[in-house]
Amino acid sequence: MDFDMLGLKPRLVAKLAEMGITKPTPIQTQAIPHAMNGRDVMGLAQTGTGKTAAFGLPLIHALTSAGVKPRSKTAHGLILAPTRELARQIADNLSAFTKGSHIRVALVVGGQSINRQTEAMKRGVDLLIATPGRLIDLIDRRAVSLGETRFLVLDEADQMLDLGFIHALRRIAPLLADERQTMLFSATMPKQMAELAGAYLTDPVRVEVARPGKTADKVRQSVHFVAQDAKQSLLIELLDGHRDDLALVFARTKHGAERLMKNLDRAGFAAGSIHGNKSQGQRDRAIRSFKSGEIRVLVATDVAARGIDIEGVEYVYNYELPNVAENYVHRIGRTARAGRSGQAVAFCAPAEIGELKAIEKVVGQPVSVASGNRWEEERSAKPARRPQRRRRSRGGGPRRKAA
Repeated sequence: MDFDMLGLKPRLVAKLAEMGITKPTPIQTQAIPHAMNGRDVMGLAQTGTGKTAAFGLPLIHALTSAGVKPRSKTAHGLILAPTRELARQIADNLSAFTKGSHIRVALVVGGQSINRQTEAMKRGVDLLIATPGRLIDLIDRRAVSLGETRFLVLDEADQMLDLGFIHALRRIAPLLADERQTMLFSATMPKQMAELAGAYLTDPVRVEVARPGKTADKVRQSVHFVAQDAKQSLLIELLDGHRDDLALVFARTKHGAERLMKNLDRAGFAAGSIHGNKSQGQRDRAIRSFKSGEIRVLVATDVAARGIDIEGVEYVYNYELPNVAENYVHRIGRTARAGRSGQAVAFCAPAEIGELKAIEKVVGQPVSVASGNRWEEERSAKPARRPQRRRRSRGGGPRRKAA
């Protein structure tokens, strides 16, 4: 099937062809016709399968057909993303799809000048891509009005639940037009997702091209059972075996990611890092350097798990396993994108065996053991009772029980 068979406008199909995109992916084939018919859509698909185009193309088609210019401070369509990196990735893709058309695309995220974003919204936009926190900031400043927003997309909705954005969503949603089309896309399906869909979608069509939590078929997964203090030397040894390949390394904390990056730099690797303590400019520069190959190893926290869409990431290392098992799916989804192959290598310390078991339950299969022996699950043993000292009477002899 080709894009022109999905009913998209010829100009939009031509733009895709110009970009070298001619065949829709399974999620696009299934979701686009329903979206173009005005149905609410709940899309479930693994990362790297083209979800952005699955909701972006029908939005652009609808807005082009309407031919109505947005008024000052308004947006016809709103796309909410949980992280700045993912929001920027969506904005870049949609800007490429709309290049040369009258469709205006705007991005509002934290870490950038809110005054500049306020100025951009004065003209009004067709598509607004935003992180919830910065959008609320602009709403509070009366710089954005959502009363004319007829399209809402929640991308990576499961991570919004993880990060607590549900409260922001409850505040944003009532501000939108009463009659609207809503689409929700996610790679995993936690229990709360059904509640989210019930609250914000009306009679949605469920489109599922992979079992929720299923990892990309071309990702080769493995795990090393290794002591915590031996992880760094093992990582250096493995990275040394493929210095020319792009490798993404996930750490659990901001300070741990920065410390690991500096140690890798000292070990002679071209390394960078992105995490919550970095400014948006620093994060953008690191991603650009990684994309260009200037740096070969990028150390990141989960802030980047859903915001990096870079061709050629051959290796993803889970230096520390995530506390939320579903995040493993998103982490390793940074490799083997768009039909390519890749490797996902996990390190498991004794204290992380519980996290590994949760991951294997989510992905539906055991992870292949690359080295070491599987740890026994650590159990918190009750502290041993301290022996009681015999109390003595003031006279020095043993205290007798009262008769």
